[in-house]
Amino acid sequence: MAQDIHHETTPHGERAPSCTLVIFGAGGDLTKRLLMPALYNLARTGLLPENFALVGVDRLEMTDASFQLHVEKAVREFAADKHYSQTLNEAHLERLISSLTYMSLDFASPASYQQLGQKLQDLQSSHHVSQNVMFYLAVGARFFGGIVDQLGQAGLVTETPDQWRRVVVEKPFGHDLESAQALNTQLRHSLAENQIYRMDHFLGKETVQNIMLMRFANGIFEPLWNRDHIDHVQITVAETVTVESRAAFYESTGALRDMVPNHVFQLLALTAMEPPASLSATDVRNEKTKVLTSVHRVNPVTDSVRAQYAAGQHDGHAQVGYKQEPGVAADSTTETYVAMKLGIDNWRWAGVPFYLRTGKAMAKRHSEIAIQFKRPPISLFRNTATESLTPNTLVLKLQPDEGASLSFGAKIPGPKIEIGQVHMDFHYKDYFQNAPSTGYETLIYDCMIGDATLFQRSDSVMAGWDIVKPLQQHWQQQGATTLPTYAAGSDGPQASDDMLAQSGRAWRTLS
Repeated sequence: MAQDIHHETTPHGERAPSCTLVIFGAGGDLTKRLLMPALYNLARTGLLPENFALVGVDRLEMTDASFQLHVEKAVREFAADKHYSQTLNEAHLERLISSLTYMSLDFASPASYQQLGQKLQDLQSSHHVSQNVMFYLAVGARFFGGIVDQLGQAGLVTETPDQWRRVVVEKPFGHDLESAQALNTQLRHSLAENQIYRMDHFLGKETVQNIMLMRFANGIFEPLWNRDHIDHVQITVAETVTVESRAAFYESTGALRDMVPNHVFQLLALTAMEPPASLSATDVRNEKTKVLTSVHRVNPVTDSVRAQYAAGQHDGHAQVGYKQEPGVAADSTTETYVAMKLGIDNWRWAGVPFYLRTGKAMAKRHSEIAIQFKRPPISLFRNTATESLTPNTLVLKLQPDEGASLSFGAKIPGPKIEIGQVHMDFHYKDYFQNAPSTGYETLIYDCMIGDATLFQRSDSVMAGWDIVKPLQQHWQQQGATTLPTYAAGSDGPQASDDMLAQSGRAWRTLS
């Protein structure tokens, strides 16, 4: 097991220290669509290291020149995209392109890793880079353990006080508790925990990072953030997209594994965590892990729902059902929607239910955290319609219209005492210029400067898988049970609505 060697971190906002970035899977879609545009944005904002080199590694045969053309095309397409439209800075693009080299590598060949080690040494003189190296595993999860084993055997992840070596592992980190534990054990043969950066790109979004700041930097929220004032919490991550061309991946994954132990539980942890002692990675991740380990066991029968989308419509266009998608088995029991009710066994949240839902082919692309406060005593308003006493709700909007809203009651003008619902809305775009981003800029930069705050620690990962273990076991025991369905373009299955209706609650509408 590798020894923990702690290196000084670079202060946020300063240029990252000199390093070489090695991307395994450099010919893949993730590298093309997200990583390379993110690196260009870091160059554009002056955060990319002054002395920097990038080695693209894959099993494809490519020259340095063809790889550079591949990356240049990707960045130009990114800059021209309607969602990220910006004027391309040719100087920054040229600087990024000039740092690129390529190496065809057999992931399982020890000799290939010796060649990679030699290439890293050569770059230190040709590109004047330091011995710091960041390895990014933009490959299928089945390759994670083997690549790290080979890096370890080749001595490429050995740290000294003067050089750091870090490995970024994309999700999914395992497919259940046991596989996650096995992968972690394998990685820890070659790496110390502080060398492993478990990527969850959702945490790179500005609005996700702002959850903690909104809570702890404003004195009006935290005093109310507890069981005395909050009735329940709803966390929604809804997508309008279907499985599209990803059926091969999705059939073996499903909505639970794809979204819940990582994205959704990180939102839960940020919402429910106690104030950390500081904003250091250790203190923040300690508090997030405490929340996840305090979640009580889920009852799969009464507190969870899973379903598949059936044929429907979205934006006036017909949509086939999941089982009719290319590559999906006709008898598939893979869920495209999952919802659950969780409870947190601690002083702050005892008795407050957390409702989580995520799904594909839904009515609206929408991610939010809704904090519903308790109703006021109604005796004062006994002569008014009680249904007008709508609970106050604080909504943290994560995408696509980032911001926050607070709803409260106000008197409707007139001689009668009538209460109307009004909203205070905050939109990020109205106050802050939102620079074009892929969501990976912050995370790549943080890894370069050694700030692991936005990356999952092993105990947090295991706690997430432990929460969903009863669901996975129950579903496996059910076997080929036909799943409930919901029409594509809808808010989800009826069973999900029924789960909340049992306690007199209802999901916030999407459509």
